[in-house]
Amino acid sequence: MNVLVIDIGGSNIKILATGQPERIKIPSGRDFTPEQLVPLVKEAAKDWEFEAISIGFPGVVKHGKIAANPINMGSGWMDYDFEQAFGCKVKIINDAAMQALGSYNGGKLLFMGFGTGLGTAMVFEDVILPLEGGHLPFKQGTFETHVGNDALKKLGKIRWTELVYQTIAHFQHCFQPEEIVLGGGNSKLLEEIPFNCRLGSNKNAFTGGFRLWEKSFRY
Repeated sequence: MNVLVIDIGGSNIKILATGQPERIKIPSGRDFTPEQLVPLVKEAAKDWEFEAISIGFPGVVKHGKIAANPINMGSGWMDYDFEQAFGCKVKIINDAAMQALGSYNGGKLLFMGFGTGLGTAMVFEDVILPLEGGHLPFKQGTFETHVGNDALKKLGKIRWTELVYQTIAHFQHCFQPEEIVLGGGNSKLLEEIPFNCRLGSNKNAFTGGFRLWEKSFRY
């Protein structure tokens, strides 16, 4: 099956289809809506063949449905009918969960994405478990307020790095994964990778999107 994967972000939408050598980037933004996304994706992918679509969404997804509008984009996402708009089958999953699936090599995996905020998800066998771990209380705020991009700019790299290592240690202790994959653009700023961790790649989001159609995962 040829699949088109759409990875939605607050700054860019990235798309890639089965058999294509390069992904395409489409600018998004704080007021970006699904009505804007669909025609832009159709135009960018007009020369690609696909029968189904995977969408990685930066927010809460329950039972394959968007449960809330994203904080850093426009409205209208919750009730939007992507299958009707694209004219094919569509699976929607949290973007961190899609990266986790694409990073998965077996066992119990925890994904932590350090970018605009903190995206978290776990995979164990055929079960994908999206988490909202970044919103858990930490110090005088949440984990996300201490290790997100705003914290990096405010605190500087040295202090931010200390808080990232503390966050990883807390999540390691709480969830007891066999492996932690560190993703997101800011994970590349870490000069030392903690024990039991490895750096991921944004390409894993597309791998996860393709894998969604390969077998029946629960998420």
